[in-house]
Amino acid sequence: MSKKTSSKIDRRALLTGVAAASVAAATANADNTPSPAASNAPGAGSIAVAQRGSYEKVALKQDFINVAAIQSQLYSIDLRDKAATNKRNLQRVLRLIDLAQNSPEEWNGERRWGSKVDLICMHEFPIQGFQPWTRKELNQIAYELPGLESEAIGERAKRYGCYISFGCYAKEKDWPDHVINMSVLVGPDGKIVSKQWKARNILGLFGDGALIGTTVYDVLDRYVEMYGWDAVLPVARTDIGNIAITAVGAEPMLYTCLGLKGAEILVLSVTGGSNAESAIQTARANRLYTMGVGNAVSPNNIGFPESSGTRDEGTVIVDPRGTVLAKTDNHHEDIITARIPIADFRKTRRVQELPMALMLPVFQQYQPTFQPNAFMDKLPATYQEAGEIVRKRMSMKSGS
Repeated sequence: MSKKTSSKIDRRALLTGVAAASVAAATANADNTPSPAASNAPGAGSIAVAQRGSYEKVALKQDFINVAAIQSQLYSIDLRDKAATNKRNLQRVLRLIDLAQNSPEEWNGERRWGSKVDLICMHEFPIQGFQPWTRKELNQIAYELPGLESEAIGERAKRYGCYISFGCYAKEKDWPDHVINMSVLVGPDGKIVSKQWKARNILGLFGDGALIGTTVYDVLDRYVEMYGWDAVLPVARTDIGNIAITAVGAEPMLYTCLGLKGAEILVLSVTGGSNAESAIQTARANRLYTMGVGNAVSPNNIGFPESSGTRDEGTVIVDPRGTVLAKTDNHHEDIITARIPIADFRKTRRVQELPMALMLPVFQQYQPTFQPNAFMDKLPATYQEAGEIVRKRMSMKSGS
């Protein structure tokens, strides 16, 4: 049996085991007696997920938090002048962080207006921007983590005693030649708290091309082998709440899973298509705070019309009832803020209730068009080559 075939069988066996455990848990006795399937199935207990409404968390340092979402312009790095344009873009982001904290340089770094913000969220590529770069080019602009850029943002986080999230193309030493679409959360000590890989790319919707940044789904078997199933959909458990960040668009079941894993604040950060409507629906359906952070009109982004990615009603902060707490008035560069009663929310939250015993048999037997691990055999060098891989996978028989 080949290693590839063995890996696929092991993964499916694990998923079947987890599903069996979940069905058993869903039908367990009311006195919480664990069932044999729940305790003995492969992978049982390996994912930190809500159990009868309870989920993992750490103690909160305060009852209320102020959050901000930055709707910034895209200024893509120009490979003809990489160092200078990367520095320019980083300085713009740092200034926007100062503005979000009401402490611009012109006010001598003093907070003369507004309140301290505890969590600042940015979209998917606020520094690097977005271009149809080749893999060779992406490796030239991808960031080390930690590195110059994350440390500069970390200095701001430490200065203001806050958390800051941003997305980027990143390198990982264990994944040579891969460029990972990464969401990063930096903490008040200036260090990286959480690195959250993008779960998957939407496939088959980009004409002749497809995205080439590596996601969890592209290398699923190896990823799980290295980091475990709990890391597939990560949640950062911080002293201001449980935070999950995703650049995956139009994926409501994925958002539901993050909620079931205990996310209390969900950041939807898709560059090139802001997330207002999706954020409202997600917050209401999953009963959690949601921030939909998009990009502003960007007249200086190389090769794209200035309005690219500015549909869907802008950037929003939404409460668990689907009520909009803050919203950009237009698609220009803007910063919105809201106050979240995180302690009261945690006391009163009811995690979404799903009838798993009804649904799991469908999920277990469903076969998607696109199976995982597409980047395990070959890394596409260009968007066009990635598109060829997608078309080849679309023509495969189910289960191949």
